[in-house]
Amino acid sequence: MTRRFLFVLGSARAEGNSEQLARRAAEQLPPDVEQEWLDLTGLSVPDFEDLRHDSDHVRPTEGDVARLLDATLAATDIVIVSPLYWYSVSAQTKRYLDYWSGWLRTPGLDFKATLAGRTLWGVTALAHPQEVVADPLVGTLHNSAAYMGMRFGGVLLGNGSKPGDVLNDDAALTRAKTFFAQEATPARFLYED
Repeated sequence: MTRRFLFVLGSARAEGNSEQLARRAAEQLPPDVEQEWLDLTGLSVPDFEDLRHDSDHVRPTEGDVARLLDATLAATDIVIVSPLYWYSVSAQTKRYLDYWSGWLRTPGLDFKATLAGRTLWGVTALAHPQEVVADPLVGTLHNSAAYMGMRFGGVLLGNGSKPGDVLNDDAALTRAKTFFAQEATPARFLYED
């Protein structure tokens, strides 16, 4: 299967630090690797409504939610690009992950089986010198991958607050050069280790 990366941009700021760092990492991907970039802020994705016990889920066939679903199903690698907002992912990113709950229950979709074995990655910028403050964001992505039976490639962290600051983080830019080349291991919940 040809690798296809879906970059899900979850920042409230266009071309923010997280996106800039993700683009640096994506530049290192081989030319035959397909890339699709979707900016959640530019998509019309309503708040997720949890209907799992109230009604049947119907596969969306048009609009931005359908586009997001189709791109997710087509990806071998999903890259969550979200700045660290209040120690976790952005609201836009959380909404996208919430939609996974509905897609899990959509008849005929086999969402979990489709994503199983594929890889989830993260790229984030934080405005704090201690990267440990991003642990809740890393945990959200790691546990999401574990639940879905996916591989987890980790989270590329960079430091930056003002637009463009991350381009001054030499350590992050160095890590970006090999980030997607590292082996992604099967995600497991901590209690499974």
